Amino acid sequence: MTFFTVYRRVLGLLAPERRIVLWLAAANLVLATLPFLEPLLFGKVVDTLAASGGRAPADVWADAIVLLGIWGLVGVGGIVANMLVALHADRLAHRNRLAAMRNFFEHVLQLSVAFHTRTHSGRLLKIMLQGSDHLFGLWLAFFREHLATFVSLIVLLPLALWLNWRLGLLLVGLIVVFCSLTVFVVRRAEAAQTEVESQHSELAERTGDALANVLLIQSFVRLAAEVRQLGDVMQRLLAAQFPVLNWWALATILAQSTSTVTVIAIFLLGTALHLEGKASVGEIVMFMGFATLLIGRLEHAMSFVSRLFFQMAAIADFFSVLDARPGVTEKADAIELARAEGTVTFEDVTFAYDPGRPALRDISFSVAPGETVALVGPTGAGKSSTLGLLFRLWDPQSGRITIDGHDIRDLTLESLRRNIGVVFQESALFYRSIAENLRVGRPDATQEEMEAAARAAQAHAFIMRQPAGYETPIGERGVTLSGGERQRLAIARAILKDPPILVLDEATSALDSVTERLVQQALAAVTRGRTTFIIAHRLSTIRDADRILVFEDGRVIEQGPYRELIAADGTFARLVRTQYGAAAVGSAEEPGST
Repeated sequence: MTFFTVYRRVLGLLAPERRIVLWLAAANLVLATLPFLEPLLFGKVVDTLAASGGRAPADVWADAIVLLGIWGLVGVGGIVANMLVALHADRLAHRNRLAAMRNFFEHVLQLSVAFHTRTHSGRLLKIMLQGSDHLFGLWLAFFREHLATFVSLIVLLPLALWLNWRLGLLLVGLIVVFCSLTVFVVRRAEAAQTEVESQHSELAERTGDALANVLLIQSFVRLAAEVRQLGDVMQRLLAAQFPVLNWWALATILAQSTSTVTVIAIFLLGTALHLEGKASVGEIVMFMGFATLLIGRLEHAMSFVSRLFFQMAAIADFFSVLDARPGVTEKADAIELARAEGTVTFEDVTFAYDPGRPALRDISFSVAPGETVALVGPTGAGKSSTLGLLFRLWDPQSGRITIDGHDIRDLTLESLRRNIGVVFQESALFYRSIAENLRVGRPDATQEEMEAAARAAQAHAFIMRQPAGYETPIGERGVTLSGGERQRLAIARAILKDPPILVLDEATSALDSVTERLVQQALAAVTRGRTTFIIAHRLSTIRDADRILVFEDGRVIEQGPYRELIAADGTFARLVRTQYGAAAVGSAEEPGST
């Protein structure tokens, strides 16, 4: 994004509050105009005193008092306008900073899994916090400084040329030189600042990685290595930052030099014009005041340009994330699905993460309400991709998926996902209390309903052993619990949601054999009457499934009940033989199944 594109978008975020923005803009017009009256009045006072010879003292005092009275009113008006602008500009900036954070947060949570897979969470957090802080600063500066500076230039230059075109041309020259220097510096330093922001992002990513893997760092004695690598990133950051700082230091020196030269030039030219009778002493004083005022405004402008330049890459990152489109969108006329009966149909579904490399090819099957279907096959065969399509983590390139006859792309995302409960292979838990984690899918659940779900998942006993029971915080990603405990909480969470369609992605993979048997019994009761999909590598967990779909290279190559597939002696039988030995296939039973 270009400098002006970023600035325009920053101001565009204030559109919902355009009324107060226009009010503040009007107040800034007053603030920008009032200061010009001071050197003008000062010059008039000087001319009144210079021309006092031969006049009655009372007349001189009368004229001076009028001028001084107007001057006092101008000062009071400026103070009041400044107070009002500062008060309302601060409130506006604070409100919109939090609104920008909320909108960013909401938008990021809607983006596709593919986006989050390739974007580090530490980087996203840095972009949100840093970007919203920069927006806040720019909004404040716009109403306190920038707008007044822009108006000053618009008002001052024509006024100066009208009062004395010769002295006015010097001020125009100051503007031209200043703008040329600014453009020169921006063009030289822009590419370097992009590299600086890239190093800042890597710093955030590495820090986030380290903090999320403290146990790994300590157990593998990685402390010194991680600190050293972070130091390397910091050195690259400084190496990229210093050239940018050098350019802006040069620009500051040149701008101050230009200002000094302009003031001296006004004095010299004014003196020459005065000796020729083409400028009064008051006009010289007036233009000295104009020059001082203009120099102050231009220094504000230089500060603003410098600050926005250093922040531009971070703000551009903020907008680039907001510009990212979700991989799955909801139709404007999407249908609200009530509680589904549970009929699920895949019709010739083909899906690819990357063009030309299909992950699924012509998948077709139908599942009746209450039926339990297991998906098996080697890693990468397409099992998780199939069920990811069911709750629209992605959309297929061709074919369609229906629930109770409705194409899921015609349904609202909320109503679709409300009807599906998921237990992932890696249990996802918040750094919150156990109760808050259980109520994720059903915030209005009562304590009794929550405890019933926990008992069904064999989780109530270990929960009650926690220091505060259900109100115990469980650490980041549930780190204070064992793997089996985290998985049982995930199962209890799905039970509490009470969905008509249930997806179990290796739901018992983290459990020991004793707990697994207990949870399997609980799941048998929970899945009764629900359409259930089970992804399993441990084939002992799917013997009782109504149907098994065998995946290979993105296709369903076999399907049927467990015993029929064993009897067919195909791919599924080979998988069982590999996992449990030839005896399991020969008896159509697995060891320990009786």
